Amino acid sequence: MKVSVVRVVFDVLKPRELDSTDLARSLCELNGVSLVNIVVREVDVRTETIRLIVEGADVDIDDVLDKLDEMGCAVRSIDSVTAKRQEEQ
Repeated sequence: MKVSVVRVVFDVLKPRELDSTDLARSLCELNGVSLVNIVVREVDVRTETIRLIVEGADVDIDDVLDKLDEMGCAVRSIDSVTAKRQEEQ
């Protein structure tokens, strides 16, 4: 039996100069990630607060956190995690 993380919801602070489309594409390139959804919740002079939803067959949260850090984003919290058990045949 294998258990995989299939959905994670993050509260993230990102620099305004980082385009949301570029962030979404970069995260979608990670192994195990097939869908990225970004909703801008608040805009300040230098930052945007976003709700980031990452989905896939086997999301590696550490890989997502590393990519966000690499792109200058600060994770404020992980608000939701969905895991799925996959029966081995």
